[in-house]
Amino acid sequence: MKMQGRSVFTYDVYAPTTITTMLRPRRQEGQAILEEGFNIEPSVPFSEYTDLYGNPCQRTILPVGQVTITTEVQAQVNKTKEIPSPAPGYVLVGDLPDDIMHYILPSRYCESDLHEINMLALEIAGNLTPGYDQVEAIRSWIHQNVKYQYGMTDSSTTALDLARNRIGVCRDFTHLAIALCRNLCIPTRMTVGYLDKLKDMDLHAWFDVYIGGDWYTFDAVQEKTEGYRIEIAHGRDAADVAMVTQYGNATLQSLHVEVHLLEEEEEV
Repeated sequence: MKMQGRSVFTYDVYAPTTITTMLRPRRQEGQAILEEGFNIEPSVPFSEYTDLYGNPCQRTILPVGQVTITTEVQAQVNKTKEIPSPAPGYVLVGDLPDDIMHYILPSRYCESDLHEINMLALEIAGNLTPGYDQVEAIRSWIHQNVKYQYGMTDSSTTALDLARNRIGVCRDFTHLAIALCRNLCIPTRMTVGYLDKLKDMDLHAWFDVYIGGDWYTFDAVQEKTEGYRIEIAHGRDAADVAMVTQYGNATLQSLHVEVHLLEEEEEV
């Protein structure tokens, strides 16, 4: 399927402000980038680099005044990968590849080592077959027991906060899912990008788990994980995949996101 995503960030900048961004899409299997654009108005020079997780990043200094950052992508993508039958099982920690190991550790927003997280993980999935069954139970529990609502959480909200308050947005849903899965020693990462099936269009976050020797996508916001996605970045949690990180005095005034499917599915 050919899919298009577009994001427009508008900032009021009160002093020259250094920023780093993750706004250009990853180039990877299942996602062929056909066209993309990255523009800052007024025009300023920027540099690019690749972070530890293979995410393309940009870096620049925003000038004083109103600044607009526009990013666009058109990609050929596959539908969210279906879970095979029989469902993939748990991979023993001793058998995990070296580059997967850090995805079972606690991180800034995902306190997977806390007793309260452990008790909730066992309550939800402790009696289930390790692997897919546990992950899907966690995803479904969050979808059914956490209310989706803007304005109730902020950039300091963690998985533990959501486990207690049970109200938040996709970032929060994803952090809780990651913490619960990691508590069960299932490698889990946070992914951000575009999804075509959103009631309120925005940039979106979901989680990927490593089971059966491969990565599979799960989305606790959706009733059922489905749809087409363009992946922009992935990492341990929101600290690794912030789409804009600023070091100075600037305020985000608006964010406009558009997602469109352009043609029938074609396998990538």
